[in-house]
Amino acid sequence: MNELFGALGWLIPLGVLFLLFISGVRIVTEYQNGVVFRLGRYVGLKRAGFRWLIPFIERMVIIDLRTVARDVPPQDVITKDNVSVKVSAVVYFRVMQADKAVLQVEDYLYATSQIAQTTLRAILGQVELDDLLSQRERINHELQQVLDARTGPWGIKVSNVEVKHIDLPLEMQRAIARQAEAERERRAKIIAAEGEHQAAEKLAQAADVLSRNPATLQLRYLQTLVEITGGGNHTILPIPLELLRAFGAVTARPIPPEETHEEEEEDASHGLS
Repeated sequence: MNELFGALGWLIPLGVLFLLFISGVRIVTEYQNGVVFRLGRYVGLKRAGFRWLIPFIERMVIIDLRTVARDVPPQDVITKDNVSVKVSAVVYFRVMQADKAVLQVEDYLYATSQIAQTTLRAILGQVELDDLLSQRERINHELQQVLDARTGPWGIKVSNVEVKHIDLPLEMQRAIARQAEAERERRAKIIAAEGEHQAAEKLAQAADVLSRNPATLQLRYLQTLVEITGGGNHTILPIPLELLRAFGAVTARPIPPEETHEEEEEDASHGLS
């Protein structure tokens, strides 16, 4: 009986010590850091691996070091040119210093989300609607820099900010559609005018070449006759180009002054008679 009580006297303290040891065991994974407090005072960080804390004396807060993607709810923004829009975004950030994320801010996830919303409204309120629609990269970079500077004291690194969606008023959507249609029509007219200009230049060059080489003009004349007769049953009377040139020369010859004077005298005599 005494031996039984003696064994229990050893087993009970060992069991208590074992339970105390187990209660202090902590496992920190590779993507985490543990912020350790001893009697409420910060004493250091625990990296990945097997860690043991003094039970009832030490406490550890686990901080995830992986990148977090946090949506920014749609915000009512009035742009610099007084257009009311709704803008949503997404923020990518991660904890770089776990001790600051615990000691400097109560809830770093909530705080980062709130400051992202206010920063989004402040930055977009300084740009015009056209810049907001066309210069997304510049605005995203500016948002990232401002947020990174404001969350730096909390040990947080903002790696990227992306504007996801811009909700425009219906009348503004119609105005932008009309503007885009007018721009497309303008470009089409410019392209057509450039084509006409180039075609006129080519025609002028071709006419210059044909005028310097009569044989080339004759060949072109024959080719045109072939193209005309190829479309169906037509009767064509080919006229030599020399005859056309002679007729043109006769019609273009100016009347001598003597003949003009004689014709006027004959007309006058006929009028007197």
